[in-house]
Amino acid sequence: MPATFRHFAINADDLPRAKRFYESVFGWRFDPWGPPGFYQIHNAGSGLIGALQERRELVPGTPMRGYEASFGVEDLHATIAAIEANGGRILMQPYRIEGVGELVYFEDSEGNFAGAMQYVPGFFD
Repeated sequence: MPATFRHFAINADDLPRAKRFYESVFGWRFDPWGPPGFYQIHNAGSGLIGALQERRELVPGTPMRGYEASFGVEDLHATIAAIEANGGRILMQPYRIEGVGELVYFEDSEGNFAGAMQYVPGFFD
């Protein structure tokens, strides 16, 4: 079951500074969405949504550095089973984002963190 690269998140210590940087360098447009301090980027690629958010720790004591990648999957629970069967581990149990889908974060066999999202039907239409 193939996965599609659908979402990335930029973690930032200073949201206004990071927003100005990406607006100036790449011409991205940021729209407030969801919780305070969270922005969506809609002009970063076809079929792709970006986010700018405050830096967080998916694993306590390990701040996220770099980008978070999330993959669109058809069956989240089958994906979780495949992650665990192939040497990965689940970092965050499935979390539903109303109107978007169900998300899980995992660590791959090499220690990289990523997300898998089963989007609601028609989300990208």
